[in-house]
Amino acid sequence: MKAPAIPANESERLRSLRESGLLESPHHLPYDRLTRLAKRLFNVPLASVNLIDEHVQVAQSVEGFAAAVVPRNLSFGGHTILTHVPLVVSDTHNDPRFVDNPMVTASPGVRFYAGIPLRLPDGAIAGTFCVMDYAPRDFDAGDLRVLNDLASLAEDEFAAVCAATTDDLTGLFNRRGFNQFAAFALSGAKRRAEPLTLGWMDLDKFQQINDRYGHSEGNMALKAMADLMRASFREADLLVRYGGDEFAVLFADTDEKGAWIAMQYLNEQVALYNQRHLHPWSLTFSWGVCEFDHQHSDLQQWLKGADDKILAMKQQQSLGG
Repeated sequence: MKAPAIPANESERLRSLRESGLLESPHHLPYDRLTRLAKRLFNVPLASVNLIDEHVQVAQSVEGFAAAVVPRNLSFGGHTILTHVPLVVSDTHNDPRFVDNPMVTASPGVRFYAGIPLRLPDGAIAGTFCVMDYAPRDFDAGDLRVLNDLASLAEDEFAAVCAATTDDLTGLFNRRGFNQFAAFALSGAKRRAEPLTLGWMDLDKFQQINDRYGHSEGNMALKAMADLMRASFREADLLVRYGGDEFAVLFADTDEKGAWIAMQYLNEQVALYNQRHLHPWSLTFSWGVCEFDHQHSDLQQWLKGADDKILAMKQQQSLGG
């Protein structure tokens, strides 16, 4: 088996994928329609729309029996995203890249694959639209045109998600919304010589909640955090679900000391929430605050500064400080 190579523009590709909001979007119905149609049109047992993250292939939709998450080094999609042209494998047993791949050697094993690279509006390749069969088969130019048409519809759905600035699950701004509005906030604060401080939060053990209690409980934790942020902070503050279990709040006209006090209040409200709600999990988070340096910083440095402060607090906690 040959593990897929890493694209030359991998860091830029991953940045575009994560800023798109696709990995956090819960709306998979449009892709489900497309994969159902593909399965019927090509008479195959498997059709899927996938995103290729750093280490895994994540299915936005699977029609047929297949894992929703596959290690990237085993995925067909990892090979498909290496170019801008379709990848068609008529018989995996005749292709050294896949002949001993566990997805091929298992029963029933994949013998045929056809995948189209899926692009984001900025041109970055985010994933694949593919069909698979357990028997070898030919795939002619007409078949490829139809699969390309379906892939174009999936890309249209990608574009709609990318244009959104609000996180569907929590109703907070998403990463794209934050990046847009933070630029305006920075410009205004600098012009008025006002302080601007970022609060950065990671939910603790969020992956364990998903793994142990299911994604519905994980979604409940995310929505609870968003509700507590709304109740704890001012209307003028910009509230963000930055991605996954990461949240942020942009404190307008507030220095680091004021932001620290506000974050302590949120921490108290989260503790009260845990007392009042008998979930099988507790909602806790790690956090840091970082005031913007108008003279020597930019947005990315600011984000890194807040993230570094979270890391420092976690290290302090692990040492019993």
